[in-house]
Amino acid sequence: MARKKKRSSYSFFKIFFWLCLIIITLYYAVQFFITPPSIFYPGFQIDIPPGYEIHGIDVSKYQNNINWKEVKSMEEKGIKIGFVFIKATEGTSIVDAQFRRNWIEAEEQNIPKGAYHFFVSNRNAKKQADNFIQIVNLKKGDMPPVLDVEKSHGVSVADMQKGVKIWLNAVENHYGVKPVIYTNIDFYERYFANGFEEYPLWIAHYLQPDRPRIEKNWLFWQHSEKGRVNGITTPVDFNVFYGDSADFNNFLIE
Repeated sequence: MARKKKRSSYSFFKIFFWLCLIIITLYYAVQFFITPPSIFYPGFQIDIPPGYEIHGIDVSKYQNNINWKEVKSMEEKGIKIGFVFIKATEGTSIVDAQFRRNWIEAEEQNIPKGAYHFFVSNRNAKKQADNFIQIVNLKKGDMPPVLDVEKSHGVSVADMQKGVKIWLNAVENHYGVKPVIYTNIDFYERYFANGFEEYPLWIAHYLQPDRPRIEKNWLFWQHSEKGRVNGITTPVDFNVFYGDSADFNNFLIE
């Protein structure tokens, strides 16, 4: 009897092992076919998520002097730079050292462009909005303004939300278009999960191949900070737009 129990126990664990193996294999097979893996592009030196039509970058003074003609002409396997977000201002008085040059030369190459402000949460929000408004002239065909908010500087949730709302309202009133909020997932979930649903979201998240790990609807996804583009000597952030060319054109300022 003891010997029979041993064989029965062995058979049970053998069946259990193979059943688990089959389930795991099926799971990863389904994941592979439902969610294709990102594809490595040697020219850009990063994986680029599949299924997106419009790709872009964001830049600041840290990309130094950019050759926008080379940026415009670069293309690999159908992927090219379809838009650029350019840092304009920071805090109450800082203007990015490369903003004016980048703004003019990106437009000369007919690259759809947008400007963003880096928010300093423990500084006067209205003065920060004024700083941006004084520097950035938006016109038809540009993207709406962006508020980059990713550091708390010890500010409470309530004060953060109040300051951000002041900036968003002032900028929307001036340009007549709703601004975009840029942040990362953890920051968004802590500060903006409630009360900011009306604003388009540009989310930064680098850990998934096909989409960011967030339930909230998003419009732009910054999926890498290590891309390479002709005409830029440093690594650069890569983004995708959630939609097709018609959606993108509808997003631009009329």
